[in-house]
Amino acid sequence: MRRRDLLTTLAGAALVQPLSVRAARSAVPIVGYLSNGSAEADVSLRTGLLEGLEQQGFVVGRNVSIEYRFAEGNNERLPSLAAELIGLPAAVLVAYGLTSAVAAKKATATIPIVFGLGFDPVQLGLVASFNRPAGNATGVHMFLAEVISKRLELLREILPQPGLIAYLVPGRTTPAAPVELREVEAAAQAVGQPILFLEGRNEDEIDTAFATMADRQVRGLLCGASQYFQVIADRLVALAARYRIPASYEWREFVAAGGLMTYSARRREAMRLAGDYAGRILKGAAPADLPVVQSMRFELVLNLKTARELGLTIPHSLLQRADEVIE
Repeated sequence: MRRRDLLTTLAGAALVQPLSVRAARSAVPIVGYLSNGSAEADVSLRTGLLEGLEQQGFVVGRNVSIEYRFAEGNNERLPSLAAELIGLPAAVLVAYGLTSAVAAKKATATIPIVFGLGFDPVQLGLVASFNRPAGNATGVHMFLAEVISKRLELLREILPQPGLIAYLVPGRTTPAAPVELREVEAAAQAVGQPILFLEGRNEDEIDTAFATMADRQVRGLLCGASQYFQVIADRLVALAARYRIPASYEWREFVAAGGLMTYSARRREAMRLAGDYAGRILKGAAPADLPVVQSMRFELVLNLKTARELGLTIPHSLLQRADEVIE
């Protein structure tokens, strides 16, 4: 008996052991986290998830375990990563991003799924409706497509002179691309703004895209929604600085890394809501009974240091509206 007690104590203290091993020994439920991003890119998301779980009384290391799987921007890895989490077995899957949510939904029709994504989950076939999801999935909708027109408006406001604006996407065949392109085209037509669509499926294509922007004398850049772009955020920010192109990005993290601006949902808060739902499901709630949450809080973040390096003067009216100004 004493030997078993000693082994249990050592298992709890050994940080080098996999979470799945410790979870099995302590018999706590496992939350499987699936993302097409990276551990570094998803820091704020993971923090929000933990906060949401704690709201429902679940604390990692005490009565719940989390297994993280990151595809590092490679969508092809998602099915196998989802299968790994299902095989643990995870009691609930938390899927961040469109491709992760779709992969999780294809992988299981029984294990509950809580998603966090910026595109309409009804159109994607993840739920039957916002109020009555049906099936095994529910989650948080962050209105990523719907804010594209606002991002375009804010970027035009900050540019010193009008001209061509580029929109960079990680490929026209991605699940999000058709929705994004329709939104961009509609927003641009409404204000008579010429748009240059460019693809960046890998680093070579991204280098080519920025060279094309320089050749076409692009005045500004909108980066589309992409977890791959989040993984290579530093590279995108560096290229925009090298070519001196004012750019608007998907999330605050790009601006913290030196990007110029963003207007987006507060995704840490959105993921806290997802964590809260995951906790409710662990307590016995069914995803079908949990309406999809629509995260309506947005933030405008500006980087003054980057603006000065680009020779831009941010209008005072815009500074007053900003939720955060990075010096």
